[in-house]
Amino acid sequence: MKKQIKPTVKARLFQGAFLLVIPFLLNDVTPVVLGQGDSSNQSSTHARAQWVWQNPLPQGNWLFGVSFTDANNGTAVGWYGTILRTTDGGRNWVLQPSGILGTNIGLYGVSFTDANTGTVVGGVTDATILRTTDGGANWVSQTSETNYLKAVSFTDTNTGTAVGGYGTIVRTTDGGANWVSQTSGTTSDLNAVSFSDANNGTAVSWYGIIVRTTDGGANWVMQNSGTGNFLWGVSFTDANHGTAVGEHGTIRGTINGGRTWFHETSGTTNFLWGVSFTDANNGTAVGGTAADNGGTILRTTDGGSTWVSQISETNNLVGVSFTDANNGTAVGSFGAILRTTNGGNNWRSQSRAVTVLSLEDVSFTDANNGTAVGGAIGESTIVRTTDGGNTWVGQRSGANNDLHGVSFTDANTGTAVGDFGTIVRTTDGGNNWVRQRSGTRADLWGVSFTDTNHGTAVGGGANFPSKILTTTDGGSTWTNQPLKFYIPLTGVSRTDANTGTVVGGAGIILRTTDGGNNWVQQASGTTVDLLRLSFTDANTGTTVGQFGTILRTTDGGSHWVPQQSGTTDVLAGVSFIDTNHGMACGGLGIILRTTDGGQTWMRESTPTQYGLSNVSCTGPDVGTVVGYGGSILRRKPVR
Repeated sequence: MKKQIKPTVKARLFQGAFLLVIPFLLNDVTPVVLGQGDSSNQSSTHARAQWVWQNPLPQGNWLFGVSFTDANNGTAVGWYGTILRTTDGGRNWVLQPSGILGTNIGLYGVSFTDANTGTVVGGVTDATILRTTDGGANWVSQTSETNYLKAVSFTDTNTGTAVGGYGTIVRTTDGGANWVSQTSGTTSDLNAVSFSDANNGTAVSWYGIIVRTTDGGANWVMQNSGTGNFLWGVSFTDANHGTAVGEHGTIRGTINGGRTWFHETSGTTNFLWGVSFTDANNGTAVGGTAADNGGTILRTTDGGSTWVSQISETNNLVGVSFTDANNGTAVGSFGAILRTTNGGNNWRSQSRAVTVLSLEDVSFTDANNGTAVGGAIGESTIVRTTDGGNTWVGQRSGANNDLHGVSFTDANTGTAVGDFGTIVRTTDGGNNWVRQRSGTRADLWGVSFTDTNHGTAVGGGANFPSKILTTTDGGSTWTNQPLKFYIPLTGVSRTDANTGTVVGGAGIILRTTDGGNNWVQQASGTTVDLLRLSFTDANTGTTVGQFGTILRTTDGGSHWVPQQSGTTDVLAGVSFIDTNHGMACGGLGIILRTTDGGQTWMRESTPTQYGLSNVSCTGPDVGTVVGYGGSILRRKPVR
């Protein structure tokens, strides 16, 4: 069994990302080359935040809903106030200013009645409703004093219905100027709604609950779905023909407005989150696995009598919108966008990404050259940029294990470490990575080189004693320092051939001044887990850890002084470019920045709440962070 730092420290770091999605879905609440990462659309949208997406593109937050009014004009919405817009069938997607971008508000449902007029709904505890009449150039907040909303359906520019938490239903007949509450007859969350005209509509919920109206919502009647499974999506093409989908591959169909619902064989046990029909015969359902390790697309051309699986080559798909039998778009996890123009015979990705569960460390040697590493259990990922992150290229590591740490001393020479004592080395910028013998099977969590020859790797814990490995010949040989305790060592920073500091669980700090022959424990003043550290010279360094912990030393660790981070979230990464300018990052997308050596830390506005693993600064105002879902964000000075 591996050391708990994986299920504990990582779980704390990434729990924000999972909690963003699970409440909505369950109980609410061969190298890869990426394209241009610093587009004008992103920089203008996030000028306030200064942090732009470099992976995935156009962005990496989960997308929950999508609405197209014709083959070209469509809008997708998702977590963290995300709104994306296309006017060319998805060849280009533009982030739009929702007015809530950068908050923890999720946008779950979207409905457009023409290219210009649309409504988006969401919320955390209370309802969020946004309205545009100019194709999303401007979004105006509307008032509905009710619970969070999860879906919306408009039949014309004025008439629409939204549903959500605790059986909430609200209705407007004036384009959202006024929203009126209706009685659903259930206290379970309503997950989806579909109106075929102003009067006839259906909403679905947990436990197979279906409610139906034929009078615009004046009365909602409970229908017998014939299943107790949660239902997540519904689509009606006229007053009679409709389909509902849900967990465990559930598909229920009706041809009489829901008076009777019959079982349809989906051929899958995966969750089905969304469904879109364009007529009584042609429809598509999308979904995936609860573990998000495979997307599902099902297609019918005979009204649901048969469903055929289509190739998605992506993770969970949550929303889908077809405008005719051929043209459709599906959206889902980590910003996934898929498009078909031939009824799903072929699906083409419109999002660009190096796909990986997490990137765990990043190392830049200058503003242009950087490498990030990560992976999942039994897999390794290395991505490289030579143009400041505008493009990231996947590299082959030669290792089959998750990588946790990376350190480059120049554009060409670097070392990465990971599970089961994995160490890989490159001297040509990552074109070739060579396995090195570490002499241990313990997981290695961090690595730091001060020049091409002198470096230290750390790890261990639980079933293995704490590990400190040192090399003086670029890793040709690694020397294991004898340690008798079982605390995971997670961070290391070398400043010269002799001097280095290591941090780890339970507030442990160790220091060497003789190249690693001897390590002396220092008093940290804390018992919380310390995760990373950054020294700019032999005396001046900063370490970060759980509960927003930041410690600073200016005397080589003789004294460590707590600093006020302003957060209790886990801080997993830190990087200083000089004694004054540094950044820290961690759980729930938090990024902190200091310009005075940590006397004050300022929270940055970021475009995600995914857990962030580490940061690498290349200038006082320039940095790159990596994290969950393969997230790469870049900070550049405001011009």
